[in-house]
Amino acid sequence: MTIPFKEWQKMDLRVGEIKEVQDHPNADKLYVLKVDIGKKVVQLVAGIKPFYKKDELKGKKVIVFVNLEPAMLRGVESQGMILAAGDSASLLTPLKKVENGSKIR
Repeated sequence: MTIPFKEWQKMDLRVGEIKEVQDHPNADKLYVLKVDIGKKVVQLVAGIKPFYKKDELKGKKVIVFVNLEPAMLRGVESQGMILAAGDSASLLTPLKKVENGSKIR
């Protein structure tokens, strides 16, 4: 399936820094993350617990889909989504130093 470029442009992808990592209270494979995306900190629920330890995530720069409609995941609100690839949930991260909130183009 293809989408027009104009539709793709609606996605707001930003660089964020994971500031806090907690276990999800109602799910074994989920973390609840606080991510600094520049002008604010958002809460994200991510199914990456089988692949990363908490200390591997804290301070890590990641790419966040910030204008995704909030969703309740096992009773906890997620205000966006971290982008990851493959079966091992390899997080997409910037290769160079960039500020939190920088727009992905």
